[in-house]
Amino acid sequence: MIVSLTRTLKFALPQKYIFFIIFSKTYSDSLELNDKFALQIDNKMKYQSPSKELFVKNRQKLSSSLKPGSIAIFHSNAEMPRNGDAFFSFRQQSDLYYLTGVDQEDTILVLFPDCPNPMFKEAIFVKETNEQIAVWDGARLNPTQVFEKSGINSVFWFHEFWKTVHSVILMADNIYVNLNENDRFLSDVAYSNLTITHQLKSKYPAHQFFRSTPIMSRLRMQKEAEELDMLKEAVEITRKGLMRVLKFIKPGVWEYEIEAELIHEFVRNRSRGFAFDPIIASGSSACVLHYIENNKQVKDGDLLLLDFGAEYGNYNGDLTRCIPANGTFSARQKQVYNAVLDVHKFARSIIQPGVPLPEYHAEVCKFTNERLVELGLFTSQEIKDNPKAFMKYFMHGTSHHLGLDVHDVMHRYEPIPEGSVLTIEPGIYIPEEGIGVRIENDVIVKTGNVIDLMENFPIEVEEIEDAMH
Repeated sequence: MIVSLTRTLKFALPQKYIFFIIFSKTYSDSLELNDKFALQIDNKMKYQSPSKELFVKNRQKLSSSLKPGSIAIFHSNAEMPRNGDAFFSFRQQSDLYYLTGVDQEDTILVLFPDCPNPMFKEAIFVKETNEQIAVWDGARLNPTQVFEKSGINSVFWFHEFWKTVHSVILMADNIYVNLNENDRFLSDVAYSNLTITHQLKSKYPAHQFFRSTPIMSRLRMQKEAEELDMLKEAVEITRKGLMRVLKFIKPGVWEYEIEAELIHEFVRNRSRGFAFDPIIASGSSACVLHYIENNKQVKDGDLLLLDFGAEYGNYNGDLTRCIPANGTFSARQKQVYNAVLDVHKFARSIIQPGVPLPEYHAEVCKFTNERLVELGLFTSQEIKDNPKAFMKYFMHGTSHHLGLDVHDVMHRYEPIPEGSVLTIEPGIYIPEEGIGVRIENDVIVKTGNVIDLMENFPIEVEEIEDAMH
């Protein structure tokens, strides 16, 4: 059942059995306007969306994890002001997209599996389009299109949210709210899910409140087949970008020119663009972990560290390679690169479901210490006296989860679940020599062996040199 509350009529039934009927003209006018611009929506969406079955399945998994008598509420990201009358490009809140497939602003999902009124077991509120929006920005999804994307029958207009859900919330005992609990996230900037949480707590102080994020993190760590297809496409576009710049890089080009080559290749392959600000770091800049200025000229003899990925359909690739500017590694560059490659291969051989990330990382660090001795950066005795000596030259984690977020949600200290997608990205950074090397691939973690999504990317020294010539 697809409904809109633009105009409604309430039957004289007990509160919990209230249903809504639409006056057909208002609704049909809205549909006519939306249908008129439906082609604009199809063209506006660069990527091929997964089928609605994925999002139905995802909601079922979440609903089965809620406490009895609970309602869960998820809000889309807000449009963020840039300057003047401009906004930053909209990017959907990852949990909302995971549950609905709806990729537009002003959207709220409501899940109430035990609701006595079946209309509100699953309901979604979306932005009502109008002629001005359609002319200036393109029409938004109409209720039929929302159902086709999400599989949700009960579709309402966004501006009717509070008056519609009030009586529904009163039927619930618990309210699940959705907050950004990424342990790397620290910001004073308010966001839509935080705002609506404050509103809910103010309006319904007697309800029990719970966090949906721990549940969502556990669900999102294990990727469904449809999600893997999206990730594989993001990875393939990332590969095309790499192969393009391998032919482009030479002494004298500027880092930002390499960045431009990448974005050209990404967009022409239906990517939204970069999954994150790319790192194009030549020479000693490679020893700055989050170098994103990309404003230096590449010199003959430089080693470039390229850390980038394409975003496709909200899913992300994440790749790092180190490239000799003149097409040939120097002896020392090759020595350091191969040391990191040895660590990379070791990490890939030991990562398994059931092992917590910190334990896995500790084993990788022990192996890295041995490579640092071989490189002449430490003696064996220094390593014996200080097992954490590696931190001078390898100061970040080996892996992070990957998906709708580049640093995807996870339970850091719990065992890695089967079917997770992680990066493997060890590095060695030697500022005194102006050499920084990191090698990163994206893998699916499976029992017995990982599936390397980037197995066909150049990674050996000879493969990179051959691809550049």
